[in-house]
Amino acid sequence: MPRSGDVIIARMQFTDNEGSKIRPALVLFEELGNVVIAGITTNLKMKGIPITVKEGAAQDSMLKLNYILTITNETIIKTVFHLSPDKKRLVFEELNRRLGELKA
Repeated sequence: MPRSGDVIIARMQFTDNEGSKIRPALVLFEELGNVVIAGITTNLKMKGIPITVKEGAAQDSMLKLNYILTITNETIIKTVFHLSPDKKRLVFEELNRRLGELKA
């Protein structure tokens, strides 16, 4: 069962449903077999939160909080590592900042 803060490798469906690709992602939360994730890219030119090799990534990468989707437990291939408490706090703060616009 994936946990919040796990960096995973998963098979992700393309948006046009014409195939899939194996990609890294961060587990935000899991509920009833649905896993909400944020994508990770090795394109360091993209905006996001850096995740380094020193932290456990295969390559220096960017966590993309503008790329959030839901997958199923069955599409998870493996868990690679777990984010540190400090990095998890940074992700939470950034998500909270962005979702703050929903406040009425």
